[in-house]
Amino acid sequence: MQKNRSYGFTLIELLVVIAIIGILSAVVLASLNTARSKGNDAAIQSDLSAIATQAEIYYGSTGANTYGSTNPYGTACPTAVGVADGTSVFTDPVIERAILAASTAAGNVAGVCISTPTYYVIQQKLTAPGAGYWCIDSSGIARSSQTAIAAGATSCP
Repeated sequence: MQKNRSYGFTLIELLVVIAIIGILSAVVLASLNTARSKGNDAAIQSDLSAIATQAEIYYGSTGANTYGSTNPYGTACPTAVGVADGTSVFTDPVIERAILAASTAAGNVAGVCISTPTYYVIQQKLTAPGAGYWCIDSSGIARSSQTAIAAGATSCP
């Protein structure tokens, strides 16, 4: 008498394993997207912190203790290095590069940049869901906000 021995897996066993692998990969991909958003937000905050430092260097190096003329871009932030000529804090090449880096980290979303000779305000949209905006200004404020700054703002909301 010969026993019927079957080696291998049944179709149902294979389908169960494939379904488990699919569920696990979906969970991993979802957590990776969250980590990527938080990493982008950290990059935005770091870039704006660098801008605050460089703006104070600009303020002291002009010899007149000023942030220069009004932003030549209006309330928009620079979209390239060296596009506008002028004596605004936002025409400084180091600051322009940091603004572009923050915009790139935000998914190429332009920020809001307002300046006069006595103050500046910069706000950039964050990428994490519900995170709002990151804002810095000449008074040293650096914080998160759920509201966008309006034209003519003199400080972060």
